[in-house]
Amino acid sequence: MSKIRLSDISTTPPEGMEKEAIKIMTKEILKELDELQNLLYAEHQHAILIILQGMDASGKDGLIRKVLGNMNPQGINVKSFKAPTDEEKEHDFLWRVHRHAPARGMIQVFNRSHYEDILIQRVHKWIDDETAEKRMRAINDFERLLAEDNNTTILKFYLHISQEEQSKRLQERLEDPRKMWKYNKSDAVEAKLWKEYRKVYEDALEQCNDIKWVVVPADKNWYKEYVVAQTLRDTLRSFSMQYPNLEQ
Repeated sequence: MSKIRLSDISTTPPEGMEKEAIKIMTKEILKELDELQNLLYAEHQHAILIILQGMDASGKDGLIRKVLGNMNPQGINVKSFKAPTDEEKEHDFLWRVHRHAPARGMIQVFNRSHYEDILIQRVHKWIDDETAEKRMRAINDFERLLAEDNNTTILKFYLHISQEEQSKRLQERLEDPRKMWKYNKSDAVEAKLWKEYRKVYEDALEQCNDIKWVVVPADKNWYKEYVVAQTLRDTLRSFSMQYPNLEQ
């Protein structure tokens, strides 16, 4: 049984966090991120892989737009992983993912990721536990390879929302014209599997934690955006990057 219990972790901001103050801080962080991303691209020594996972309606799309939307699009790639194609099914489960690993100088975002192959596939019994264990070991090796072989820093965020907040957001997709495009007939079916998804997520967070997960309280978008932006900013700062000099 997993030692991680998501039910013990709050989905709301810590006490004392004031919305307007946090939003101002986030705005300043985003300004700094614009410059840091430019440095990353120019120096061309590091790569960043951002992995976003979470229950349906946890706000992955909005987070990408708000935190990364003002950066230079030449230095960012976003890949959403949906059901594998027939071609992808003919290969190992990491084949389609490895092709999108970031080059040095780039920020790559996975909107869902290789973790889907040990999440939705387990919930729907498309793979057994033994296969899932093998895949989790492969994921750890894959992430270690990226980190050690290509100087890639991997930031893994689990967007942690409550079941009540998910229900609210899914209902909005039925009522708000601006959000109806997000509606999928399978949403209601998957939402009923909340406990099953929670269980396999807990296992993934524990077994694939060689590169640490950040569990982000995600019921409030303003706090979620702050945590992710701050983590990315601090990571880029830690590289102590310099603009290249003129070649002699």
